[in-house]
Amino acid sequence: MAKKKKNPPAPRPAATDAPTTLKDMLSGEVLEKLKAQSDALKAEERDKKEAALKAAEDKRKAEQKRLENDFGHLLENSSQDWSKFK
Repeated sequence: MAKKKKNPPAPRPAATDAPTTLKDMLSGEVLEKLKAQSDALKAEERDKKEAALKAAEDKRKAEQKRLENDFGHLLENSSQDWSKFK
């Protein structure tokens, strides 16, 4: 039987052969500015969401307080078995 010849492994492309990305082309200073801007936008979005949640919670509390002072609402939603309060 004849010995099989081993093919040498194909050379892997070096890191320098990889396509150039935008991150590689930008300077470190520009990247830092972009990251800072991104962080600022994320913080602003988070603040907006918190403000919207707080506004919704305040609105719900105001509605609950209004309903607690509304005799008709209390009468409709109260238990009709008043004998237990005698």
